[in-house]
Amino acid sequence: MKKNILAKKIGFYIVIVVVWQIISISNVWPSNIFPSPYEVGEDLVYTASDGSLFYGIGTSMMRLLAGLAIAIGGGIVLGIFMARVEIVNQTIGSLVLGLQSIPSVAWVPLGILWYGFNDAGIIFVTAIGAIFAVTINTYTGVKNINPHFIEAARNMGASGTKLVTSVLIPAAFPYMISGFKQGWAFAWRGVIGAELLFSYLGLGYLLNVGRQLTDVSQVIAIMLVIMIIGVVIDGVIFKRLEDKVMSRWGLR
Repeated sequence: MKKNILAKKIGFYIVIVVVWQIISISNVWPSNIFPSPYEVGEDLVYTASDGSLFYGIGTSMMRLLAGLAIAIGGGIVLGIFMARVEIVNQTIGSLVLGLQSIPSVAWVPLGILWYGFNDAGIIFVTAIGAIFAVTINTYTGVKNINPHFIEAARNMGASGTKLVTSVLIPAAFPYMISGFKQGWAFAWRGVIGAELLFSYLGLGYLLNVGRQLTDVSQVIAIMLVIMIIGVVIDGVIFKRLEDKVMSRWGLR
């Protein structure tokens, strides 16, 4: 069954490449506007051979991991406080909902003003773009815990940190996984968008270089790399983790 699904996916992408090639050789648009798959592949090989592609991937991933770690840690703490302390939910909770509507790229000017054109500014944009998704899902998960479970844990002596680590987080974890998955998606978009505007190394920087050189092949090549990394991380890490957690909790 899985092999059939994989074969269908591969076939689908082969069709896309074939159609792309047909359109490019039909000269509907000039090659400097709509390059062929071969030209994009050439650009990928070139950026890989001179090391800039791998350096860009490594730099972006480092920033992503740092920003996502901050977002997950901060989001879990804030989400639990919102769920357990009503005054926090009534005040900070409404602010979180409002801040979530702000696109990651809108935080870039603040990142530049506060941190300058460096890694700290990009990590700030990455973290702030992801933290609210983690917060809201953590809040929802803790709020949906059966109150009897919490009462039983307290009767057995669990309180404070012990209650959080042994009861609240494990019980809310299926919701938290969804928050991590959403947070990762927001963080990935945030880091690329920040690099694009900061013009400071990374895959976003390579996108901007392609724009400055009016090299559409490079722009499309880097966009494909960004997409492939996103699909791989989502499918290999978060999808498997989500399936395991849902299966463990009897939700699938």
